[in-house]
Amino acid sequence: MTMLIHSRDPFGRAPGSTEKRETNREAAAQARLALIKRVGRHALVVLAAGGALTAIVALKAAIYYWRFHS
Repeated sequence: MTMLIHSRDPFGRAPGSTEKRETNREAAAQARLALIKRVGRHALVVLAAGGALTAIVALKAAIYYWRFHS
């Protein structure tokens, strides 16, 4: 049956060869690294937004205290 399914050139390597597996592993590793970087960037954006919101609330509280309790 494998003789009827010609999925490579006569002198090439088979589709499931170690070269192809290594290439697939490298591609998967690159995709995983890109995902980790993207998640890290999103986490930093969320932390920065939370810090900015906290700073605004603290500034409003300080102004309120200075204005009405002095």
